[in-house]
Amino acid sequence: MIERSVKIELAQGLAARPAAEFVKRAASFTSSVHIGKNGQFIDAKSILGVMSMAFSRGEELILQVDGADETAAVESLVELLSKEGL
Repeated sequence: MIERSVKIELAQGLAARPAAEFVKRAASFTSSVHIGKNGQFIDAKSILGVMSMAFSRGEELILQVDGADETAAVESLVELLSKEGL
């Protein structure tokens, strides 16, 4: 399992469109993917879960990935969250 802290650089945080892109990308991997803050974690492949966490720009989240393609998943998701556009 890989666990990484990531600062959200997306202009809107994980609002509707960025959250949908994040969930779509997380779902493209076979590994289990969870994100969280303040000790609360959700399935990153659930749009409702991601939206319910209300992640904002500049906020730190914890990304937990476990599975066969965990390294590729972490790299891809960190790259997405670090974009200033989207």
